[in-house]
Amino acid sequence: MIHHETYTKASSIIDHEHPLLQDFLAQTIESTDNDKTKALKIYYAVRDGWMYSPYQVVFTAEALRASDIMPRTKGHCIDKAILMIALCRAAKIPSRLGLAKVTNHVSTERLEVILQSNELVPHGYVEVYLNQKWIKATPAFNQSLCEKLNVAALEFDGETDSLLQSYNEAGGLFMEYIEDYGHFEDIPIAYMIELARAHYPHVFKNGTGIGDLNFSKE
Repeated sequence: MIHHETYTKASSIIDHEHPLLQDFLAQTIESTDNDKTKALKIYYAVRDGWMYSPYQVVFTAEALRASDIMPRTKGHCIDKAILMIALCRAAKIPSRLGLAKVTNHVSTERLEVILQSNELVPHGYVEVYLNQKWIKATPAFNQSLCEKLNVAALEFDGETDSLLQSYNEAGGLFMEYIEDYGHFEDIPIAYMIELARAHYPHVFKNGTGIGDLNFSKE
């Protein structure tokens, strides 16, 4: 049995009591009173309402705060996971962050030059508690991006885990899960920086990061 208050409470980053989050939630779920339906509406609103972009990654409380992500037009996987978590918690649906390492077989040349790798660490996803069980959801890749990448947009049915697609529509490798780091009640910024530093030490050169990517504003 889970402690619902643990996974529905607000924090300095998951600030779901902020008017921006409350207003967006009200518009998104309207008069819906079923938790599964609410979660589905939130998932699709976040998946397609913010363009996925991996090029601006800053791990600070200010950059990752849900109310600060809300006014933006794009975000990386952890940004979008935080938004979904905050909105679910605002709707009284227990939710939490999951972190993993994935291999991106279709990463852009620009991103591989910056990272010197096709591994993305940490990758963020969401776990929501519906019908007495935790279910994984991944609202990272918006539908228009998936169309450009020739991969089916990731659906979420509120009943089964929804994780990044392994193959594109031509049968080629797309995303591959390498390691799972577990789930977290709040956003573990220090641990995320530790993971990034271990995998991309060059990004932290002189403490400033390189290119468009910056993990290191601690």
